[in-house]
Amino acid sequence: MHPTDTVRGAAPRTGRLAPWIGLGAAVLLIGLAMLVPVLLGQSVHVKSFPPLHAEWSPRLGPGTLPAVVLALAAAVYGVDAAARARWGHLLAGSLLVGIAWLLSLATVDGADGIGVILDTQYEYLRTARAVTNFPATLREYVEHIPLDSADNWPVHIAGHPPGALLFFVVLVQLGLGSGFAAGLVVLVIAATTPVAVLVLLRRLGSEPWARRAAPFLVMGPAAIWMAVSADGMFTAVAAWGLCSLGFSATARSRSALVGWGVLAGLLLGTCVMLSYGLPLLGLLAIAVLALARSWTPLPWAVLAALAVVGVFAAFGFAWWEAYPVLVDRYWDGIASRRQFSYWIWGNLAALAVSAGPLVGASAAMAIGRGIRWREVATGERVVVLLALAAALTILAADLSQMSKAEVERIWLPFVPWLLVGTALLSERWRRRGFAGQLGFALVVQHLLVTGW
Repeated sequence: MHPTDTVRGAAPRTGRLAPWIGLGAAVLLIGLAMLVPVLLGQSVHVKSFPPLHAEWSPRLGPGTLPAVVLALAAAVYGVDAAARARWGHLLAGSLLVGIAWLLSLATVDGADGIGVILDTQYEYLRTARAVTNFPATLREYVEHIPLDSADNWPVHIAGHPPGALLFFVVLVQLGLGSGFAAGLVVLVIAATTPVAVLVLLRRLGSEPWARRAAPFLVMGPAAIWMAVSADGMFTAVAAWGLCSLGFSATARSRSALVGWGVLAGLLLGTCVMLSYGLPLLGLLAIAVLALARSWTPLPWAVLAALAVVGVFAAFGFAWWEAYPVLVDRYWDGIASRRQFSYWIWGNLAALAVSAGPLVGASAAMAIGRGIRWREVATGERVVVLLALAAALTILAADLSQMSKAEVERIWLPFVPWLLVGTALLSERWRRRGFAGQLGFALVVQHLLVTGW
């Protein structure tokens, strides 16, 4: 483990304007993304509230009071608690508070808020309940992807490798196949994401900065989608994969290096089988290894990841054969009608809603520090490089044109790593910004019904 650095109270060298510029850009993007389709009379082919796949529906519900109370308590005590708590208590508290936050936001719509979305015709559960022979399903998987195929897959199954379907098949076999039960499982797994990020930051010698970022990782608008979308589970698997890679790269023994490296590869390889966009996690993996100054885990992680992909191929699903078919279906569907001239920046607006507007300030601070890299202390470099790697990952995803709309959930696996940049903000910015993130989350959840 690298030695931790003392955290400075402010960041004068980066400039006081950077967070204001970043926050202003995020707010401006959100505003323009809502107004431009209306002013131009243009359909951008989502539901009625672009840039989100959402409907306007002001409401209160059973989760409203718990969510408001939790948000108020966190706004008052969250920053101080993260700074002063014992490390073990911080991790346990992050998990428990995260679960409570996800639950309270989801149950603004009552118990239906947890399980209804996963049980729709577009999702995995209905198909998972019908699967009786998964190897046979794998052998036929690719032929059911095209829109013009007989009995083509529902949207999410066609749009993802079969690892996502397998997860829900397992839940069904365990007796957790109802929408509510599966929703709770996804919610709890998703809530472990901040723990993985914090553990990695500490392992890389950045505990003080981890504590500064902790409130933003545990509570924010992303919870609206993390709680009800399979992408929340993807996010957790990705976070633990990168965390395991960091442990491998900083291991003191050969056995630990190999063990953690293999685990990292298995988890990151699983990510490849969960979503076609998650190979982009490779950019964050490179950042982790660069920060640890060790490339030794790479062969072990790569071999383990290839083993996961290879097992699926041995049973009949070859990722490299499926992806071109998926691309064809994508462009045969609604993607061909979603204008890239809007979504190239509308995606970023949706991200700013999902991650919260303060993500703009976080990114701006990381860019500013990156420009002055030689002046940045070791522990601080961890959050700078991870935030920059996340920004580059999102840029690559955006330019690929394979993520036009719905990125408020699709890009969830990249959001925590972008938000670690909040640690670079001054204490005043973090206190006020965290309160703003919480308020923003409450407003979005109570005014909009999201489609995923």
